[in-house]
Amino acid sequence: MSSIPSIADPPPAAIPVNLDHPSPLRRALRAGQLTRTVAVHLGPIMYRKSRGKDISQKDLAKALRPVFEEMGATFLKYGQMIASSPTLFGDDMAEEFRACLDVARPAPYEQVREAIESDLGSSVEKLFRSIDPVPLGSASLAVVHKAVTHDGRTVAIKVLRPKIDEIIACDLALMSPLFESLGILLGPDVAGALSDVLEGLRLQLSEELDLRNEAAIMDYFRGLPAATNVGLIVVPEPIHELSSRRILTMEFLDGVPVDDMARIEEFGIDPRPIVEQAVKAWFITAVRGALFHGDVHAGNIMVLRDGRIALLDWGIVGRLEPDFHVVFRQLLAFALGNEEAWDDVADYFVGMYSGMIDNLRLDQDMLLGLFREQARTVMNQPFGEVSLADLLTMPQQEINKAIADQRVKKYGSTKMPLKARVKMWRKMRSDTGVDRPRIDHGMVLLSKQLAYFERYGKMYLADVPLLHDPAFFRDLLEAPPLHDKAHAVPTNGNKPA
Repeated sequence: MSSIPSIADPPPAAIPVNLDHPSPLRRALRAGQLTRTVAVHLGPIMYRKSRGKDISQKDLAKALRPVFEEMGATFLKYGQMIASSPTLFGDDMAEEFRACLDVARPAPYEQVREAIESDLGSSVEKLFRSIDPVPLGSASLAVVHKAVTHDGRTVAIKVLRPKIDEIIACDLALMSPLFESLGILLGPDVAGALSDVLEGLRLQLSEELDLRNEAAIMDYFRGLPAATNVGLIVVPEPIHELSSRRILTMEFLDGVPVDDMARIEEFGIDPRPIVEQAVKAWFITAVRGALFHGDVHAGNIMVLRDGRIALLDWGIVGRLEPDFHVVFRQLLAFALGNEEAWDDVADYFVGMYSGMIDNLRLDQDMLLGLFREQARTVMNQPFGEVSLADLLTMPQQEINKAIADQRVKKYGSTKMPLKARVKMWRKMRSDTGVDRPRIDHGMVLLSKQLAYFERYGKMYLADVPLLHDPAFFRDLLEAPPLHDKAHAVPTNGNKPA
């Protein structure tokens, strides 16, 4: 059994996989596949566009989604990000791409077996007493199988799909020009968002493709319950002697997804206190450590038969940039009644959106006032009455509403002709030097997790707000950083010197 490191130690630095040099042959083959897939699904749309016909975002989304599904791998991963980001990509696009959340074909067991033997250097029979050939789960990058070791431990084995790193390297090289060409159909605003999110995804994938990163971060977070009084939380133990870059063997934890209310009821467990503790544990790491579990969908939060709650799949770990870490903390401080903390929040979002606000001649004070009141409301009213998922995207949403109002006045519709959109974004770039706010991947990832917690809150904590335990959050803001690499932030409403 591995020892549990101190949570006060700096978290392990991720070792990225180099994805900058795909094999020329594999890239050519993948490019051919992409060309054929785009021709089949986007060809009719492109033809209509060439004939001067109007293309709605809904029509484009319906044509684009099967391209992402059939290409799989990076495209599927990206499609899942589109599905969870309606503010960035539009409601029609996000709604259509929600189908990508459930698409992941299992890998043939013979390929899984070959990968295990190749990476661990021995036959499956020598490594494990038994392996279930039917996977426990399948995702875009990996599959998970249940097994038993020779000393009798039941384990889960996560295996990267064959050649997945080469496929992803090719995909990343092909997606940039694809998104540039989509600007013809989407306009520079949405196409720009596609490109920005791709850069964040590149970094995320480079870390996910070395499972030793995941094993190291699991070791680190296993120290969280003892150090922070969240004793109902459990993180599976990685088994390093049966793991490698492409294979991660870990303790198997028997439970059911947090959203399976019927099965949880069969356990005779009250889920409310353990869900509340899972939310608190997540905020502890984000507020005090500037890092957090980056994929808390229901399948990764398991209620165990013994009344604990397990946090699984640590492949995606969000890291907050120093400036945004300050803002996130100050937003909580403001919601708890510290009026001075709002200045930091306002300064950050004005800096992010000033180009759009000025170019569109929007009332900055009015927008900030709306955001201020909505932020306070979202965190202090019951989960059942608000949308926590909107918390960090409120400024963009208010700008989107203002743009829609302007379009209705000028064009009689919320839709704006593509030529006019291109002209508007070019003028913005000329006047301000930027054509859109820079997308912070950490903020996007954090917003996605808040959306998941909103869902669980509505299920189990619908009658209480996020900040229903203000003493916990005040203590959290006053507590020292979890480790010396975390950004130290004062709680008096002022920026650090």
